[in-house]
Amino acid sequence: MKKILLAISAIMLLSVTAYAADHSKFLKGDFKDATEVTKACLKCHKDEAVDFMKTPHWTWEREQVVDGKKVKLGKINAINNFCTTTSSNRVHCSECHAGYGWKDENFDFADKTRVDCLICHDTTGTYHKDGDNSGWPKEEVNLGEAARSVGLPVRQNCTSCHALGGGGNNAKHGDIGLVLDYPDRSIDIHMDSDGNDFQCQTCHETQKHNITGANMATSPDGFNAIGCDKCHGEEPHKESRLNAHTARVACQTCHIPYYAKEDATQMDWDWSTVGLDKAPAGVDGKVVRYKKSVGTQIWKTDQVPSYAWFNGKAGVSLVGDKIDPNVVTKLAYPLGDINDKSAKIHPFKIHTGKQAYDTKYNYFVATHVYGEDGLWSTFDWDKSIKIGMKVKDMPYSGKYGFAPTEMYWRIDHMVAPADQALGCLDCHGDNGRLDWTALGYPGDPMRGMAAK
Repeated sequence: MKKILLAISAIMLLSVTAYAADHSKFLKGDFKDATEVTKACLKCHKDEAVDFMKTPHWTWEREQVVDGKKVKLGKINAINNFCTTTSSNRVHCSECHAGYGWKDENFDFADKTRVDCLICHDTTGTYHKDGDNSGWPKEEVNLGEAARSVGLPVRQNCTSCHALGGGGNNAKHGDIGLVLDYPDRSIDIHMDSDGNDFQCQTCHETQKHNITGANMATSPDGFNAIGCDKCHGEEPHKESRLNAHTARVACQTCHIPYYAKEDATQMDWDWSTVGLDKAPAGVDGKVVRYKKSVGTQIWKTDQVPSYAWFNGKAGVSLVGDKIDPNVVTKLAYPLGDINDKSAKIHPFKIHTGKQAYDTKYNYFVATHVYGEDGLWSTFDWDKSIKIGMKVKDMPYSGKYGFAPTEMYWRIDHMVAPADQALGCLDCHGDNGRLDWTALGYPGDPMRGMAAK
């Protein structure tokens, strides 16, 4: 197995070397704006731009089947329990769009010069976008220096967006934080900067700029899924009893005992407390945090995952779906159960929240949180919802309340070294971490086998 991993690392290194032509030979002088950089790139990379513009990193949506219906779903129109939707917040959210100037529905997706090559290919570490101006780079960025440095993406290119989404470092996923930029082996054995030093695309293989892997909220159909077996095979252990587990237990279940290592992750976001002049009781500033503009949040480190059956597909709630405000609405959740032979027990982070809904129409609303008349500055829910729903072209009754939600987030990163993986008693001991009844078993299946 070690030989396989070393071979993969060697291939990646050769790929980086082959790709990293000295662009200082081709790109001279300064650039007046970011589109001028892209125009220079297009002189040699026209096909690459065309390919990229077909990917979800550009479109933020793709056609897929959800509950038997064809829908266009992606980051632009999915609903979550962080900032709810991106639709009326594009000036801010486009900081993580691989393009320039997407501030509203008038953005020209056919304009190649709006493709942001540098967000993924800058290697100086100095290229940054500004959350106030629709995805344009910050004024102080030296575009010429960044353009002349381009190479294959490294982890920092990916984490600059994927680690910071949802309101801060490691906020959303729980297993993708800035600590992955330079982790040691206890944080992630694959990305250990002194060991395997995998880049993201080692596992998230890429063809024609289409990157494999996606989260359940935007890709519930499981398109482009990746798995551990591609490198490790379906029988990676020397012990047959361990290999027998792989039929119904995901590799991540045993090999990611904890997530939110070092960097805390957000576990709950209560929007109903926005606008209070005094923080609610129990706010300690560390685990429980309060800010007038965003409400109350709970952040935790070193979390034991939640476990559920997962067959690679997910259920989601779409904008406009009816809800029962008296029960928890699952916005994204794994599909599968004990009787589904394609399902495996998989680890998840469950993020809970309380967010605004229309009390007449009984659906969650889109909220305008950032920018002019945004909730973060006005604390005015009614105005925020009116703007958000106008952009979504959906009716708003003028009456709102708050309802509980939860989202499941796959735990796939922060793989522990083998000697730190779960042992038998971690699941099958007297105080094992799996809830066998919730998983559909009458009790610990190993205890039944022992009795026989």
